[in-house]
Amino acid sequence: MISFIVPIYNAEPYLKTCVQSLLNQTEKDIEILLIDDGSTDGSLTIAQHYVQHDSRVQVYQQPHAGQSAARNLGLKHAKGEYIAFVDADDSLEPDWCERHLAAIDGVDYVQSGYQRVQGTTVLRTKTPVHRYRFISPCMRLYRRACLQGLLFTQGMIYEDVVWSIDLWMRPVTCRLIPYTGYLYTYNPDSTSSRPHPEARQALFRLLRQRARKASGKSRIIIAYTMLRLYLHFITAR
Repeated sequence: MISFIVPIYNAEPYLKTCVQSLLNQTEKDIEILLIDDGSTDGSLTIAQHYVQHDSRVQVYQQPHAGQSAARNLGLKHAKGEYIAFVDADDSLEPDWCERHLAAIDGVDYVQSGYQRVQGTTVLRTKTPVHRYRFISPCMRLYRRACLQGLLFTQGMIYEDVVWSIDLWMRPVTCRLIPYTGYLYTYNPDSTSSRPHPEARQALFRLLRQRARKASGKSRIIIAYTMLRLYLHFITAR
């Protein structure tokens, strides 16, 4: 079974599309964990509607504590052999599970690409050229066993950077597939669409501290990630 973990915070305009895309997967052996992070709009009502109509959907609530805490809560309750993260304003093509399950034999996780979309318009498409290209925990299917003890750092923005680096530091194996079935929605209200200069500075301080303590391949991975982040931030892409 695949456990989908979906953190939700005021995602009412997008949530139906997201959940429906998971229910429409050609692979039916799934569970969908909707983690409501103290939403103040109609997100929780939408989530509870799906619980009443499909036994594969579960809802967990927490006071507003951020995306990291929501994902950690999802990991705590996930029962599947495989784990996938999907943001509440994004969605998947119907064959996402099928394509990733077909590729995961013999490795710990599969890394694919995405389409950046705005409505029905595709803004750009990207596929992975190596495992370190994308820092988002989404666009991957993981064996649950390889994530044992790996939690998201709470109380910070850009926590996905730290989490992905911690994953890469583990002795895990990865397979890349040239597939772009993750639909990454342009949402002007999302955290990633707004500048957070203080959070960026805190992130780079943390990564520099880790780089000083690291050596060999680990240090190279951290340095490479910092360079890509710097270029990403200055080009606002």
